[in-house]
Amino acid sequence: MQKKKTLVIGASENPARYSYLAVKKLTANEHPVVALGIKKGNIGNIIIETEKKPLDDIDTVTLYINPARQPDYYDYIMSLHPNRIIFNPGTENETLEELAHKNNIATQEACTLVLLSTGQY
Repeated sequence: MQKKKTLVIGASENPARYSYLAVKKLTANEHPVVALGIKKGNIGNIIIETEKKPLDDIDTVTLYINPARQPDYYDYIMSLHPNRIIFNPGTENETLEELAHKNNIATQEACTLVLLSTGQY
């Protein structure tokens, strides 16, 4: 299986959060993960970054922030040139989807956890 370097935006140390579960499941499936959140912390051995740092080879950006917070990330996400953006339930955003398509980035309205569970990631 091909490993897909994934940026999780909206990462949280809270085990009840879907972003936390996604980071755990991505690492369990041996996908390299970069976690970006509001507060510093750790999910297992993954450090939650709070700064939008330049990154290479990002295959997938998976969103766990609501559409009202996403404009702050538009330029950053586009600068990474990912292959795709996953809009998890509650993060759907037509403006960001259109921007992605203009930049030849695929978009998917799906649940990262379900994609991983069903082998469709």
